[in-house]
Amino acid sequence: MDVVIYHNPDCGTSRNTLAMIRNAGIEPHVIEYLKCPPSRTMLEHLITRMGITPQVLLREKGTPYAKLGLGDPSLSNEALLDAMMAHPILINRPIVVLDLLPPQKAAFSKEDGEQVVDAQCNRTRSA
Repeated sequence: MDVVIYHNPDCGTSRNTLAMIRNAGIEPHVIEYLKCPPSRTMLEHLITRMGITPQVLLREKGTPYAKLGLGDPSLSNEALLDAMMAHPILINRPIVVLDLLPPQKAAFSKEDGEQVVDAQCNRTRSA
């Protein structure tokens, strides 16, 4: 299985997601998207594959979202993509569907100590 994660090492959710992928026995291809953002074509492709709109992928916290007025519902998808290309920090945290990963190989707890996978490798909650 080939797994690519657009990763932000400063984001706890991103670090936890990367750790869960590795806990499933997969070493993903890690792209630090703030240093090497996806091309516009790739970003459009990812949005299409996820079945979402660009608005859903926008990150508000710790970004220029409000300053740029990106909450305006009249903005086109193209305008939102332009903003994400100009400011990659606007691309929200990694999105991974855990059901697509192989079973976890061991118990797993997030950085904050919350258990996500128990000792029998069963998911205890949605991550």
